Amino acid sequence: MEFSPLIGPIIALVAWTIVMMFWAVIRIQKAIKSGADLSNVPAGARGRDLEGHIPPRACWPRQNYEHLVEQPTLFYAIVIAIVLMGGDHVVNLYLAWGYVALRIGHSLVQVAGKSRSLFFVTSTLCLMALTLHAAIEFISHM
Repeated sequence: MEFSPLIGPIIALVAWTIVMMFWAVIRIQKAIKSGADLSNVPAGARGRDLEGHIPPRACWPRQNYEHLVEQPTLFYAIVIAIVLMGGDHVVNLYLAWGYVALRIGHSLVQVAGKSRSLFFVTSTLCLMALTLHAAIEFISHM
Protein backbone atom coordinates (compact mmCIF):
# COMPACT_ATOMS: atom_id res chain seq x y z
CA MET A 1 0.00 0.00 0.00
CA GLU A 2 1.29 3.44 -0.90
CA PHE A 3 0.96 6.24 1.64
CA SER A 4 0.78 9.97 1.09
CA PRO A 5 3.94 11.75 2.22
CA LEU A 6 1.64 14.16 4.09
CA ILE A 7 1.14 11.48 6.73
CA GLY A 8 4.74 12.09 7.89
CA PRO A 9 4.11 15.55 9.38
CA ILE A 10 1.05 14.24 11.21
CA ILE A 11 3.06 11.43 12.79
CA ALA A 12 5.89 13.82 13.65
CA LEU A 13 3.63 16.32 15.40
CA VAL A 14 1.82 13.60 17.35
CA ALA A 15 5.22 12.23 18.43
CA TRP A 16 6.35 15.72 19.47
CA THR A 17 3.13 16.20 21.45
CA ILE A 18 3.89 13.00 23.36
CA VAL A 19 7.44 14.24 24.04
CA MET A 20 6.01 17.46 25.46
CA MET A 21 3.55 15.51 27.61
CA PHE A 22 6.42 13.61 29.25
CA TRP A 23 8.50 16.79 29.53
CA ALA A 24 5.57 18.44 31.35
CA VAL A 25 5.15 15.54 33.78
CA ILE A 26 8.88 15.40 34.52
CA ARG A 27 9.13 19.16 35.08
CA ILE A 28 6.11 19.16 37.42
CA GLN A 29 7.42 16.15 39.37
CA LYS A 30 10.80 17.85 39.82
CA ALA A 31 9.10 20.99 41.13
CA ILE A 32 7.03 18.96 43.59
CA LYS A 33 10.07 17.01 44.80
CA SER A 34 12.02 20.24 45.29
CA GLY A 35 9.65 21.18 48.09
CA ALA A 36 6.82 23.13 46.49
CA ASP A 37 4.08 23.97 48.97
CA LEU A 38 1.01 22.09 47.77
CA SER A 39 -0.97 22.35 51.00
CA ASN A 40 -3.59 24.57 49.31
CA VAL A 41 -3.92 22.35 46.23
CA PRO A 42 -6.93 20.02 46.42
CA ALA A 43 -6.42 16.28 46.01
CA GLY A 44 -6.83 15.20 42.40
CA ALA A 45 -5.87 18.62 41.05
CA ARG A 46 -4.78 18.92 37.44
CA GLY A 47 -1.43 20.25 36.29
CA ARG A 48 -2.88 23.69 35.58
CA ASP A 49 -4.11 23.85 39.19
CA LEU A 50 -0.48 23.82 40.33
CA GLU A 51 0.21 27.24 38.79
CA GLY A 52 1.05 29.66 41.56
CA HIS A 53 2.18 26.76 43.76
CA ILE A 54 5.21 25.69 41.72
CA PRO A 55 7.70 27.89 39.86
CA PRO A 56 6.40 29.27 36.54
CA ARG A 57 9.26 27.57 34.69
CA ALA A 58 7.88 24.22 35.84
CA CYS A 59 4.51 25.07 34.27
CA TRP A 60 5.73 26.08 30.81
CA PRO A 61 6.03 22.57 29.31
CA ARG A 62 2.52 21.72 30.50
CA GLN A 63 1.16 24.94 29.04
CA ASN A 64 2.83 24.08 25.75
CA TYR A 65 1.41 20.56 25.82
CA GLU A 66 -2.05 22.12 26.11
CA HIS A 67 -1.27 24.34 23.12
CA LEU A 68 -0.28 21.23 21.14
CA VAL A 69 -3.74 19.75 21.66
CA GLU A 70 -5.50 22.96 20.63
CA GLN A 71 -4.65 24.50 17.23
CA PRO A 72 -2.84 21.43 15.86
CA THR A 73 -6.14 19.56 15.85
CA LEU A 74 -7.08 21.83 12.95
CA PHE A 75 -3.79 20.89 11.27
CA TYR A 76 -4.55 17.18 11.58
CA ALA A 77 -8.04 17.64 10.17
CA ILE A 78 -7.00 19.74 7.19
CA VAL A 79 -4.03 17.54 6.28
CA ILE A 80 -6.21 14.42 6.40
CA ALA A 81 -8.76 16.23 4.21
CA ILE A 82 -6.01 17.10 1.73
CA VAL A 83 -4.80 13.49 1.70
CA LEU A 84 -8.34 12.18 1.14
CA MET A 85 -8.78 14.57 -1.78
CA GLY A 86 -5.46 13.54 -3.31
CA GLY A 87 -3.95 16.99 -2.86
CA ASP A 88 -0.57 15.87 -1.63
CA HIS A 89 1.32 18.32 -3.85
CA VAL A 90 4.86 19.29 -2.91
CA VAL A 91 3.74 22.76 -1.77
CA ASN A 92 1.35 21.18 0.73
CA LEU A 93 4.12 18.89 1.91
CA TYR A 94 6.44 21.86 2.53
CA LEU A 95 3.66 23.75 4.30
CA ALA A 96 2.87 20.76 6.51
CA TRP A 97 6.51 20.18 7.46
CA GLY A 98 6.89 23.93 7.97
CA TYR A 99 3.94 23.89 10.35
CA VAL A 100 5.46 21.01 12.32
CA ALA A 101 8.90 22.65 12.49
CA LEU A 102 7.37 25.93 13.63
CA ARG A 103 5.27 24.20 16.31
CA ILE A 104 8.39 22.44 17.61
CA GLY A 105 10.17 25.81 17.62
CA HIS A 106 7.17 27.27 19.44
CA SER A 107 7.50 24.56 22.09
CA LEU A 108 11.22 25.08 22.62
CA VAL A 109 10.85 28.85 22.86
CA GLN A 110 7.90 28.59 25.27
CA VAL A 111 9.72 26.15 27.54
CA ALA A 112 12.62 28.61 27.65
CA GLY A 113 10.21 31.34 28.74
CA LYS A 114 10.71 33.52 25.67
CA SER A 115 8.21 35.20 23.34
CA ARG A 116 6.81 32.71 20.85
CA SER A 117 4.59 35.07 18.83
CA LEU A 118 6.64 34.77 15.64
CA PHE A 119 6.40 30.97 15.74
CA PHE A 120 2.66 31.10 16.40
CA VAL A 121 1.94 33.59 13.62
CA THR A 122 4.07 31.85 10.99
CA SER A 123 2.72 28.40 11.87
CA THR A 124 -0.80 29.82 11.62
CA LEU A 125 0.06 31.18 8.16
CA CYS A 126 1.09 27.66 7.12
CA LEU A 127 -2.21 26.33 8.47
CA MET A 128 -4.14 29.02 6.61
CA ALA A 129 -2.34 28.19 3.35
CA LEU A 130 -3.09 24.48 3.80
CA THR A 131 -6.74 25.34 4.44
CA LEU A 132 -6.86 27.51 1.32
CA HIS A 133 -5.30 24.72 -0.76
CA ALA A 134 -7.83 22.24 0.64
CA ALA A 135 -10.70 24.58 -0.20
CA ILE A 136 -9.39 25.08 -3.75
CA GLU A 137 -8.97 21.32 -4.17
CA PHE A 138 -12.50 20.72 -2.92
CA ILE A 139 -14.12 23.43 -5.04
CA SER A 140 -12.26 22.37 -8.17
CA HIS A 141 -13.77 18.88 -7.89
CA MET A 142 -17.37 19.91 -7.25
